[in-house]
Amino acid sequence: MLAGARKQFAAARSTGLRPRPRLLSFNRAWHACGVIISKTVTAPLRDPWFVAALAAGPLAWALLVLWLPIGDPAWPLARPAQFLALIVLYPVLEELVFRGLLQGALLRRGWGCLLAGPVSAANLVAALAFAAAHLLRGTPAWAAAVFLPGLVFGYFRERYGIGAAIVLHAFYNLGFIWLFRG
Repeated sequence: MLAGARKQFAAARSTGLRPRPRLLSFNRAWHACGVIISKTVTAPLRDPWFVAALAAGPLAWALLVLWLPIGDPAWPLARPAQFLALIVLYPVLEELVFRGLLQGALLRRGWGCLLAGPVSAANLVAALAFAAAHLLRGTPAWAAAVFLPGLVFGYFRERYGIGAAIVLHAFYNLGFIWLFRG
């Protein structure tokens, strides 16, 4: 690496041109993307609990069909920007705030001790805040309904990082928003 840099500077000196510094090569960027994808998707998919959490989404949607009316299944085609915001933008922002900032800060302050099973104090507080935030636009029943998924997102955030929580949250929103929001 050092010999290559010396050759580049020597060649630049002989031509009078300044060498361009390489900040990030394509190979390094590609490798970084692979590491992020591997940590966010591949590793959790080897975990049977994560697979069970993914499977819980369609199961919950099937149960919700008994109580909630199904909307127009073609509505995402009519309003794709709104659909994408609800299934991508909102989960990313919510996870960054509740699992990234709040839960992360609590974990750094020692709130990572387990309370019951795999639920830490930091996870419990973040899930309660997540449910309370859903009171702003929903009913108390809706806020209570998002509490359990909030605990699940927090569990996988502590286990695999914020990316796994975002993927799971986006998947849950995908089915719910598509079926019941239209």
